[in-house]
Amino acid sequence: MGTEIKLKGDKVIEQIPSIKDKALRINLNENIYGTFAEIGAGQETVRHFFRSGGSSGTIAKAMSAYDKDFSDAVYGIEGDGRYVTENRLKKMLTFEGELIEERLSREKHPNKLFFSYANTVATIDFAKQFKGHGWVGIRYQIEPDEAYNEIILHIRFKETDARLQQETLGILGVNLIYGAFYKYNDPKRLLRYLYDHLDKDQLEIDTINFSGPRFADVDNRLMSLQLVKNGMTDAVMFNPEGKNILPAAILYKKNLLALRGSFRPVTKVNMDMYEKSLKMFLEENKVEKENTLVVFEITLSNLRSDGEIDERDFMDRAELLCSLGQTVMISNFQEYYKVVEYFANYTKARMGLAMGVNNLVDIFDEKYYRHLSGGILEAFGKLFYRDMKVFLYPMLDENGVLMNSTNLKVHPRMKELYKFFKFNGKVVDIADFDPNNLEVFSREVLKMIGQGKPGWERMLPTGIAEIIKEHHLFGYHPQKELEQN
Repeated sequence: MGTEIKLKGDKVIEQIPSIKDKALRINLNENIYGTFAEIGAGQETVRHFFRSGGSSGTIAKAMSAYDKDFSDAVYGIEGDGRYVTENRLKKMLTFEGELIEERLSREKHPNKLFFSYANTVATIDFAKQFKGHGWVGIRYQIEPDEAYNEIILHIRFKETDARLQQETLGILGVNLIYGAFYKYNDPKRLLRYLYDHLDKDQLEIDTINFSGPRFADVDNRLMSLQLVKNGMTDAVMFNPEGKNILPAAILYKKNLLALRGSFRPVTKVNMDMYEKSLKMFLEENKVEKENTLVVFEITLSNLRSDGEIDERDFMDRAELLCSLGQTVMISNFQEYYKVVEYFANYTKARMGLAMGVNNLVDIFDEKYYRHLSGGILEAFGKLFYRDMKVFLYPMLDENGVLMNSTNLKVHPRMKELYKFFKFNGKVVDIADFDPNNLEVFSREVLKMIGQGKPGWERMLPTGIAEIIKEHHLFGYHPQKELEQN
């Protein structure tokens, strides 16, 4: 057998095992043993395991409880009557897992590693109006006597053909099972490998959660950040408890008020803007408090200090906002109109944006819209679509003059365009702001924290300085403070 030929100029490429090899490796392991339960798109994942050979030692059973009554008889009835939900998936995983434990004695099979894989999905509808989505998950062991680990994800199909979507789901399923067993020690890579032999424009993963003993140290919010960073989805969301939530579930049919910023850290200005704009938003026609959600959005284009995304820094910012009881969204959207477009996928209700004068002036800069065939007018058509309103927080210019919607300066070419929106009531001033806040800038606060200068605490909302000090966020170090004093 001759040695392998290497040529000058060869590059090292990562060897990605084929789908068949992944399925075969799992089939040939005599200890990995489990069930496949797939609803909504055929038995797409298990097919690969049957085809690659040696599957009898791996597959305990494969089922698709397709009929709703049959599905209810097996897994119980859902309170909301919906089948493509996380709740349904978890019931499937737990039910099938417990069934194996019940039916196979541990005495007879001391080394078996049990797993249950499940998916519940809806593929594209007949009218091709809704592309389809679903939940996919695995519950499994790495040691026979160890508790179960769980990886659960939500996907959105992007292809416009049901058969292609089925294929895509099957490949994703194999990648997930393989990753769960062979890449659990590196969840970030496991996440990337879910796209082996798939393309980003076939499939979007917009929520993922890891749990169990092997993932005890995994911060699911950081994993969410990876989804956005890797281009697997455009936006992810966290609730005030800091848990990942499915954007569709929380945005659906809501009135939305969004505040975009770097919140590094969140200051009294941000909270004053939030409180005052919310008050104004709730006075709008058809905006009821119980159906209104406020979203604090941090865009990844804001997270790139020195081009690289500083993950720790990002987590700190999200955590502070969550501690104030807010819902946080991390997105890939550089322009405001994209945020509005994204929200419009989920709700037809009222929308508002709260921002400072400098942000609004920035929106009127044509350079952001050169890539659009309709230029700035296309962007504004999307931005101010369906009575969207901007609630404007004033600022002081370099001469100490108060700038608001009546005297802000946009490029002369944009003046008439701006007047149009102002005249039509699309831009409204936040009048009862707190004047003490106009001197507060988060960049200054950040600088003061880093240099250990006193006095930054009073620029932040109640309780935030304490958290920063306790967790040493944003480069805070008690030693620096002592040196300064």
